[in-house]
Amino acid sequence: MNQFQYMRPSKQKAAIDALAKDPNAKIIAGGTNLIDLMKRGVMTPQKLIDINKLPLSKVDHEGNALRIGALALNGAVAEDKQVLAKQPLLAQALNAGASAQLRNMATVGGNMLQRTRCHYFYDTALPCNKREPGTGCGALEGYNRMHAIFGFSDKCIAVHPSDMSVALVALDATVLVSGPKGDRRIPFAEFHRLPGDTPQQDTNLAQGELITAVEVPDAPFTKHVHYLKVRERASYAFALVSVAAALHIENNTIKDARLAMGGVAHKPWRLTEAEKTLIGKPATEESFQQAAEVAMRGAKAFKHNAFKLKLAPNSIVQALKTAAAVA
Repeated sequence: MNQFQYMRPSKQKAAIDALAKDPNAKIIAGGTNLIDLMKRGVMTPQKLIDINKLPLSKVDHEGNALRIGALALNGAVAEDKQVLAKQPLLAQALNAGASAQLRNMATVGGNMLQRTRCHYFYDTALPCNKREPGTGCGALEGYNRMHAIFGFSDKCIAVHPSDMSVALVALDATVLVSGPKGDRRIPFAEFHRLPGDTPQQDTNLAQGELITAVEVPDAPFTKHVHYLKVRERASYAFALVSVAAALHIENNTIKDARLAMGGVAHKPWRLTEAEKTLIGKPATEESFQQAAEVAMRGAKAFKHNAFKLKLAPNSIVQALKTAAAVA
Protein backbone atom coordinates (compact mmCIF):
# COMPACT_ATOMS: atom_id res chain seq x y z
CA MET A 1 0.00 0.00 0.00
CA ASN A 2 1.33 3.46 -0.92
CA GLN A 3 1.95 6.08 1.73
CA PHE A 4 -0.77 8.68 2.18
CA GLN A 5 -1.68 11.65 4.35
CA TYR A 6 -4.56 11.34 6.79
CA MET A 7 -6.82 14.04 8.20
CA ARG A 8 -9.97 13.92 10.29
CA PRO A 9 -11.84 17.25 10.13
CA SER A 10 -14.60 18.02 12.59
CA LYS A 11 -16.31 20.57 10.32
CA GLN A 12 -18.03 19.86 7.03
CA LYS A 13 -16.50 22.92 5.36
CA ALA A 14 -13.00 21.76 6.26
CA ALA A 15 -13.66 18.37 4.66
CA ILE A 16 -15.03 19.97 1.49
CA ASP A 17 -12.14 22.44 1.26
CA ALA A 18 -9.58 19.65 1.61
CA LEU A 19 -11.36 17.52 -0.98
CA ALA A 20 -11.69 20.40 -3.44
CA LYS A 21 -8.02 21.37 -3.20
CA ASP A 22 -6.58 17.91 -3.82
CA PRO A 23 -7.87 15.83 -6.77
CA ASN A 24 -5.94 12.86 -5.40
CA ALA A 25 -7.73 12.98 -2.04
CA LYS A 26 -10.47 10.49 -1.14
CA ILE A 27 -13.17 10.48 1.49
CA ILE A 28 -13.10 7.57 3.92
CA ALA A 29 -15.89 6.58 6.30
CA GLY A 30 -16.42 2.84 6.83
CA GLY A 31 -13.60 2.02 4.41
CA THR A 32 -15.06 -1.38 3.55
CA ASN A 33 -14.37 -0.94 -0.17
CA LEU A 34 -11.67 1.73 -0.35
CA ILE A 35 -9.19 -0.03 1.92
CA ASP A 36 -9.44 -3.22 -0.15
CA LEU A 37 -8.76 -1.24 -3.32
CA MET A 38 -5.78 0.49 -1.71
CA LYS A 39 -4.30 -2.82 -0.56
CA ARG A 40 -4.52 -4.15 -4.12
CA GLY A 41 -3.04 -0.99 -5.63
CA VAL A 42 -6.19 -0.30 -7.63
CA MET A 43 -6.62 3.07 -5.94
CA THR A 44 -3.68 5.06 -4.58
CA PRO A 45 -5.00 8.26 -2.97
CA GLN A 46 -2.38 10.63 -1.63
CA LYS A 47 -4.70 11.85 1.12
CA LEU A 48 -7.55 10.29 3.07
CA ILE A 49 -10.17 12.59 4.58
CA ASP A 50 -11.91 10.78 7.43
CA ILE A 51 -15.40 12.29 7.82
CA ASN A 52 -16.59 10.22 10.78
CA LYS A 53 -16.59 13.27 13.08
CA LEU A 54 -19.20 15.02 10.93
CA PRO A 55 -22.84 14.95 12.16
CA LEU A 56 -24.20 13.03 9.18
CA SER A 57 -25.53 9.81 10.66
CA LYS A 58 -29.13 10.65 11.64
CA VAL A 59 -32.23 9.03 10.18
CA ASP A 60 -35.25 11.34 10.36
CA HIS A 61 -38.65 11.73 8.78
CA GLU A 62 -39.01 15.34 7.66
CA GLY A 63 -42.07 16.64 5.83
CA ASN A 64 -43.00 13.94 3.33
CA ALA A 65 -39.65 12.19 3.08
CA LEU A 66 -37.27 9.99 4.98
CA ARG A 67 -33.87 11.66 5.32
CA ILE A 68 -30.91 9.35 5.85
CA GLY A 69 -27.52 10.80 6.69
CA ALA A 70 -24.56 9.78 4.55
CA LEU A 71 -22.74 8.36 7.59
CA ALA A 72 -25.66 6.23 8.76
CA LEU A 73 -24.53 2.61 8.89
CA ASN A 74 -26.16 0.14 6.52
CA GLY A 75 -27.03 -2.25 9.35
CA ALA A 76 -28.56 0.48 11.49
CA VAL A 77 -30.64 1.85 8.61
CA ALA A 78 -31.96 -1.63 7.77
CA GLU A 79 -33.19 -2.01 11.37
CA ASP A 80 -34.45 1.56 11.86
CA LYS A 81 -38.15 1.62 12.81
CA GLN A 82 -38.87 4.57 10.52
CA VAL A 83 -37.24 2.83 7.55
CA LEU A 84 -39.11 -0.42 8.24
CA ALA A 85 -42.41 1.44 8.49
CA LYS A 86 -41.96 3.90 5.60
CA GLN A 87 -39.58 2.14 3.19
CA PRO A 88 -39.44 -1.62 3.81
CA LEU A 89 -38.05 -2.24 0.30
CA LEU A 90 -34.94 -0.28 1.26
CA ALA A 91 -34.52 -2.33 4.43
CA GLN A 92 -34.77 -5.55 2.43
CA ALA A 93 -32.16 -4.38 -0.08
CA LEU A 94 -29.75 -3.34 2.66
CA ASN A 95 -30.09 -6.70 4.40
CA ALA A 96 -29.32 -8.46 1.11
CA GLY A 97 -25.94 -6.73 0.85
CA ALA A 98 -22.62 -8.15 2.04
CA SER A 99 -22.33 -9.70 5.51
CA ALA A 100 -23.64 -8.48 8.87
CA GLN A 101 -20.11 -7.47 9.85
CA LEU A 102 -19.70 -5.31 6.74
CA ARG A 103 -23.19 -3.81 7.08
CA ASN A 104 -22.23 -2.70 10.58
CA MET A 105 -19.24 -0.78 9.19
CA ALA A 106 -20.37 0.39 5.75
CA THR A 107 -22.13 3.75 5.39
CA VAL A 108 -24.97 4.83 3.14
CA GLY A 109 -22.76 7.32 1.29
CA GLY A 110 -20.00 4.78 0.87
CA ASN A 111 -22.44 2.18 -0.41
CA MET A 112 -23.44 4.53 -3.20
CA LEU A 113 -19.81 5.21 -4.12
CA GLN A 114 -18.47 1.65 -4.06
CA ARG A 115 -16.60 0.56 -7.16
CA THR A 116 -17.41 -2.30 -9.47
CA ARG A 117 -16.34 -5.83 -8.52
CA CYS A 118 -15.26 -6.63 -12.09
CA HIS A 119 -12.14 -8.83 -11.79
CA TYR A 120 -10.44 -6.91 -14.61
CA PHE A 121 -10.80 -3.74 -12.53
CA TYR A 122 -9.38 -5.42 -9.43
CA ASP A 123 -6.37 -7.06 -11.11
CA THR A 124 -3.78 -4.40 -11.95
CA ALA A 125 -2.05 -6.79 -14.38
CA LEU A 126 -5.12 -6.82 -16.65
CA PRO A 127 -6.43 -4.09 -18.99
CA CYS A 128 -9.25 -1.94 -17.63
CA ASN A 129 -10.44 1.44 -18.91
CA LYS A 130 -12.14 2.14 -15.58
CA ARG A 131 -8.92 1.70 -13.62
CA GLU A 132 -6.55 3.03 -16.30
CA PRO A 133 -8.27 4.85 -19.19
CA GLY A 134 -7.04 3.87 -22.62
CA THR A 135 -5.84 0.36 -21.75
CA GLY A 136 -8.96 -1.37 -23.05
CA CYS A 137 -11.76 -3.44 -21.53
CA GLY A 138 -10.50 -6.94 -20.83
CA ALA A 139 -13.99 -8.21 -20.11
CA LEU A 140 -15.24 -7.53 -23.65
CA GLU A 141 -13.46 -10.57 -25.06
CA GLY A 142 -12.58 -12.14 -21.73
CA TYR A 143 -14.56 -13.81 -18.94
CA ASN A 144 -17.74 -11.76 -18.59
CA ARG A 145 -20.18 -13.88 -16.59
CA MET A 146 -20.97 -11.09 -14.09
CA HIS A 147 -21.19 -8.30 -16.63
CA ALA A 148 -23.76 -5.92 -18.13
CA ILE A 149 -26.60 -6.61 -20.53
CA PHE A 150 -27.85 -2.99 -20.60
CA GLY A 151 -26.25 0.42 -21.03
CA PHE A 152 -22.69 -0.74 -21.70
CA SER A 153 -20.20 0.69 -24.18
CA ASP A 154 -17.16 -0.62 -26.03
CA LYS A 155 -15.08 0.96 -23.26
CA CYS A 156 -16.65 -0.88 -20.30
CA ILE A 157 -19.20 -3.61 -19.58
CA ALA A 158 -18.85 -3.67 -15.77
CA VAL A 159 -21.86 -3.54 -13.44
CA HIS A 160 -22.57 -1.52 -10.31
CA PRO A 161 -22.47 -3.73 -7.19
CA SER A 162 -24.81 -1.96 -4.73
CA ASP A 163 -28.07 -3.56 -3.57
CA MET A 164 -29.16 -0.48 -1.63
CA SER A 165 -28.85 1.70 -4.72
CA VAL A 166 -31.23 -0.52 -6.69
CA ALA A 167 -33.94 0.10 -4.11
CA LEU A 168 -33.17 3.83 -3.93
CA VAL A 169 -33.46 4.35 -7.68
CA ALA A 170 -36.77 2.48 -7.67
CA LEU A 171 -38.04 4.67 -4.83
CA ASP A 172 -37.21 7.98 -6.56
CA ALA A 173 -34.66 8.99 -3.94
CA THR A 174 -32.65 12.20 -4.09
CA VAL A 175 -28.98 12.60 -3.18
CA LEU A 176 -28.08 15.70 -1.16
CA VAL A 177 -24.55 16.97 -1.72
CA SER A 178 -22.52 19.92 -0.53
CA GLY A 179 -19.49 21.39 -2.25
CA PRO A 180 -17.41 24.52 -2.86
CA LYS A 181 -20.32 26.06 -4.79
CA GLY A 182 -22.91 25.25 -2.15
CA ASP A 183 -25.58 22.61 -1.79
CA ARG A 184 -27.47 20.81 -4.52
CA ARG A 185 -29.86 17.94 -5.01
CA ILE A 186 -29.32 15.14 -7.53
CA PRO A 187 -32.14 12.75 -8.49
CA PHE A 188 -30.87 9.27 -7.69
CA ALA A 189 -31.48 8.13 -11.27
CA GLU A 190 -28.98 10.79 -12.41
CA PHE A 191 -26.37 10.22 -9.71
CA HIS A 192 -24.59 7.23 -11.27
CA ARG A 193 -23.33 7.29 -14.86
CA LEU A 194 -23.29 4.90 -17.77
CA PRO A 195 -19.75 4.18 -19.00
CA GLY A 196 -19.80 5.85 -22.43
CA ASP A 197 -16.28 6.99 -23.24
CA THR A 198 -15.42 7.79 -19.60
CA PRO A 199 -16.00 4.63 -17.54
CA GLN A 200 -13.59 5.89 -14.88
CA GLN A 201 -16.30 8.37 -13.82
CA ASP A 202 -18.84 6.42 -11.80
CA THR A 203 -21.00 9.35 -10.65
CA ASN A 204 -21.95 12.93 -11.46
CA LEU A 205 -20.38 14.32 -8.29
CA ALA A 206 -18.26 17.39 -9.00
CA GLN A 207 -14.76 17.87 -7.61
CA GLY A 208 -14.96 18.68 -3.90
CA GLU A 209 -18.57 17.60 -3.45
CA LEU A 210 -19.55 15.56 -0.42
CA ILE A 211 -22.68 13.44 -0.04
CA THR A 212 -24.52 14.59 3.07
CA ALA A 213 -27.79 12.64 2.94
CA VAL A 214 -30.31 10.72 0.88
CA GLU A 215 -34.00 11.62 0.83
CA VAL A 216 -36.65 9.01 0.04
CA PRO A 217 -40.13 10.45 -0.57
CA ASP A 218 -43.15 8.89 1.08
CA ALA A 219 -45.09 6.58 -1.22
CA PRO A 220 -47.75 3.88 -0.80
CA PHE A 221 -45.19 1.08 -1.04
CA THR A 222 -45.29 -0.29 2.49
CA LYS A 223 -46.97 -3.66 1.94
CA HIS A 224 -46.40 -5.13 -1.51
CA VAL A 225 -42.61 -4.95 -1.85
CA HIS A 226 -39.82 -7.41 -2.45
CA TYR A 227 -36.08 -7.31 -3.11
CA LEU A 228 -34.91 -10.43 -4.92
CA LYS A 229 -31.18 -11.11 -5.18
CA VAL A 230 -30.00 -14.01 -7.33
CA ARG A 231 -26.41 -14.97 -6.58
CA GLU A 232 -24.08 -17.92 -6.79
CA ARG A 233 -24.06 -18.57 -3.06
CA ALA A 234 -26.49 -17.72 -0.27
CA SER A 235 -24.42 -15.10 1.55
CA TYR A 236 -21.72 -12.50 0.98
CA ALA A 237 -21.94 -12.60 -2.81
CA PHE A 238 -22.75 -9.95 -5.38
CA ALA A 239 -25.84 -10.23 -7.52
CA LEU A 240 -25.92 -11.96 -10.87
CA VAL A 241 -29.29 -10.23 -11.18
CA SER A 242 -31.35 -8.44 -8.54
CA VAL A 243 -34.81 -6.89 -8.68
CA ALA A 244 -36.44 -4.23 -6.50
CA ALA A 245 -40.21 -4.45 -6.87
CA ALA A 246 -42.84 -2.27 -5.22
CA LEU A 247 -46.57 -2.28 -5.96
CA HIS A 248 -49.56 -0.28 -4.79
CA ILE A 249 -52.55 -2.58 -5.19
CA GLU A 250 -56.23 -1.82 -4.61
CA ASN A 251 -58.90 -4.44 -5.30
CA ASN A 252 -56.32 -6.55 -7.13
CA THR A 253 -55.60 -3.66 -9.52
CA ILE A 254 -52.11 -2.15 -9.69
CA LYS A 255 -52.39 1.58 -9.04
CA ASP A 256 -48.66 2.30 -9.06
CA ALA A 257 -45.49 0.30 -9.55
CA ARG A 258 -41.73 0.65 -9.15
CA LEU A 259 -39.13 -1.65 -10.67
CA ALA A 260 -35.36 -1.59 -10.87
CA MET A 261 -32.60 -4.13 -11.46
CA GLY A 262 -29.07 -4.61 -10.26
CA GLY A 263 -26.26 -6.70 -11.72
CA VAL A 264 -27.23 -5.75 -15.26
CA ALA A 265 -25.72 -2.30 -15.93
CA HIS A 266 -23.02 0.18 -14.98
CA LYS A 267 -25.62 1.90 -12.78
CA PRO A 268 -28.77 0.81 -10.94
CA TRP A 269 -31.19 0.12 -13.81
CA ARG A 270 -34.68 1.64 -13.49
CA LEU A 271 -37.42 -0.06 -15.52
CA THR A 272 -39.80 2.83 -16.13
CA GLU A 273 -41.45 1.44 -19.27
CA ALA A 274 -42.15 -1.85 -17.53
CA GLU A 275 -43.67 0.07 -14.62
CA LYS A 276 -46.06 1.83 -17.00
CA THR A 277 -47.29 -1.46 -18.42
CA LEU A 278 -48.29 -2.63 -14.94
CA ILE A 279 -50.46 0.35 -13.96
CA GLY A 280 -54.14 -0.40 -14.29
CA LYS A 281 -53.51 -4.13 -14.78
CA PRO A 282 -54.57 -6.91 -12.43
CA ALA A 283 -51.87 -8.25 -10.13
CA THR A 284 -51.45 -11.52 -12.01
CA GLU A 285 -48.57 -13.54 -13.37
CA GLU A 286 -49.68 -12.67 -16.90
CA SER A 287 -49.34 -8.96 -16.15
CA PHE A 288 -45.93 -9.56 -14.65
CA GLN A 289 -44.78 -11.56 -17.68
CA GLN A 290 -45.79 -8.69 -19.96
CA ALA A 291 -43.84 -6.22 -17.83
CA ALA A 292 -40.78 -8.47 -17.91
CA GLU A 293 -40.89 -8.65 -21.70
CA VAL A 294 -40.94 -4.84 -21.89
CA ALA A 295 -38.12 -4.61 -19.35
CA MET A 296 -35.82 -6.75 -21.48
CA ARG A 297 -36.05 -4.65 -24.63
CA GLY A 298 -32.56 -3.66 -25.76
CA ALA A 299 -30.77 -6.24 -23.63
CA LYS A 300 -27.67 -7.80 -25.16
CA ALA A 301 -25.44 -10.50 -23.75
CA PHE A 302 -21.80 -11.42 -24.15
CA LYS A 303 -20.12 -14.82 -24.43
CA HIS A 304 -20.41 -15.87 -20.79
CA ASN A 305 -23.51 -14.02 -19.53
CA ALA A 306 -26.19 -15.03 -22.05
CA PHE A 307 -27.98 -16.80 -19.19
CA LYS A 308 -28.94 -13.34 -17.85
CA LEU A 309 -31.30 -12.87 -20.81
CA LYS A 310 -33.46 -15.58 -19.26
CA LEU A 311 -32.57 -15.09 -15.61
CA ALA A 312 -33.43 -11.37 -15.60
CA PRO A 313 -37.06 -11.59 -16.83
CA ASN A 314 -37.70 -14.66 -14.68
CA SER A 315 -36.39 -12.73 -11.68
CA ILE A 316 -38.65 -9.76 -12.47
CA VAL A 317 -41.70 -12.02 -12.58
CA GLN A 318 -40.72 -13.77 -9.36
CA ALA A 319 -40.06 -10.52 -7.52
CA LEU A 320 -43.44 -9.11 -8.59
CA LYS A 321 -45.25 -12.32 -7.66
CA THR A 322 -43.65 -12.28 -4.22
CA ALA A 323 -44.42 -8.59 -3.72
CA ALA A 324 -48.04 -9.08 -4.74
CA ALA A 325 -48.35 -12.38 -2.84
CA VAL A 326 -49.40 -14.18 -6.01
CA ALA A 327 -49.04 -17.96 -5.74
